[in-house]
Amino acid sequence: MYLGFDIQIRRNCCYAVLDNAGSLVESGWFPNAEADTIGLVQRLSGSGQVVVGIDAPRMPLVSPRKWYWSGNRRQWEERTTQKGNGRHCEVVISAHRIANPQWTPLKDEAPEWMQLGFSLYGALEGLATIHEVFPTASYTLLQGNTDVRIDGDFSACSPGPKDMRDAWVAAATVREFEEGRGSEVGGGDGLGTIILPCPFGAGY
Repeated sequence: MYLGFDIQIRRNCCYAVLDNAGSLVESGWFPNAEADTIGLVQRLSGSGQVVVGIDAPRMPLVSPRKWYWSGNRRQWEERTTQKGNGRHCEVVISAHRIANPQWTPLKDEAPEWMQLGFSLYGALEGLATIHEVFPTASYTLLQGNTDVRIDGDFSACSPGPKDMRDAWVAAATVREFEEGRGSEVGGGDGLGTIILPCPFGAGY
């Protein structure tokens, strides 16, 4: 099973579960993100392996970032006058103009939704394989792609249609990656990678 999870603070968090064929098994909203997600993963694990995709940073920075990518010079440059937010995986996404990430800061400076994400990764550790996803980047890479499909319904969309759509795409991204059709970027700073639903080709 492939579980996509969209982090929210203003409303409940939402999730979507896809099977190997890309059919929506279930979807919904969780009032208690951590406890409810643990319960869902444990329940789904009874039917086989569960792989989770979370639309939130895996971890905060441990120190401000000193190196910045110069698009004009096509090289990394050291800068000490800027805030230093952002992980390697986010820099790659931004540098290739796939999407505009919300730069991850130090833990104490992270907004509430990121803090919730950090906690969720920790709570699920050991219960399932967990990936970081970025649905906006997935949308960009899937533009014109008719091969990646899901078969679902709209029964749980009303509280937040875009959020639920992001949960669907998070689950689909995990499925494509786990089936060997995706790719991942970042990881050079030891602060995690972002997986993508298709190869990170020469066009990016």
